[in-house]
Amino acid sequence: MKPTNLRQQRERAVQIVHTLRTATKGMIEPAVTQIIAEYGRDPFLILVSCLLSLRTKDTVSLPASRRLFQFAKNPSKMLELDKARIEKLIYPVGFYRRKAQQLHEISADILKRFDGKVPGTEADLLSFKGVGRKTANLVLGEGFGIPAICVDTHVHRLSNHFGLVTTTKTPEETEMALRELLPQEYWIEYNRLLVMWGQHMCASVGPCCSKCARFDLCPKVGVKRSC
Repeated sequence: MKPTNLRQQRERAVQIVHTLRTATKGMIEPAVTQIIAEYGRDPFLILVSCLLSLRTKDTVSLPASRRLFQFAKNPSKMLELDKARIEKLIYPVGFYRRKAQQLHEISADILKRFDGKVPGTEADLLSFKGVGRKTANLVLGEGFGIPAICVDTHVHRLSNHFGLVTTTKTPEETEMALRELLPQEYWIEYNRLLVMWGQHMCASVGPCCSKCARFDLCPKVGVKRSC
């Protein structure tokens, strides 16, 4: 039954989160989750790994992050590497030359403006060149434990498929809609759950609706073909 009011829609959103907690067990976790497990909850490493993952699959960005972190785990060490060395370490992530330059610029900015520590506010994070809302929210949530909804392609697409947002056109529109709908206690984990579901079950091309754990909860908005 289609929810008729905001309370019912919130209840359905929470139900989806709880269902995905169980349904995603055993799935390969997002790159940032693996980085945290290996290196701890370091905002700088989370920021770097997120930047490397932009427009790049986790299977490429995660090994690149690990290679880079062997030599640079803080802004000072990052600046000790010349850009050519960073490029070699992070290749073949998308736009690796541009990202090497960006890592140098952001590391220098962190040292100059924030005493070598990644800032923990949305405004400060967005002040870095090349850092958008997705990256800023991921760092706030995963790096500092501050409630934030990181909306990437999976969160944007699946939130629309689930009918939790009403045909939002951009990730920012989706973020703002979800902020009104989802209780704050679920904001941080929402990205992690939907990334796993989007990567392993509800793919952008040919989602496997017949095997979906929450087929009954999903109106499949925008889904044109599925298995």
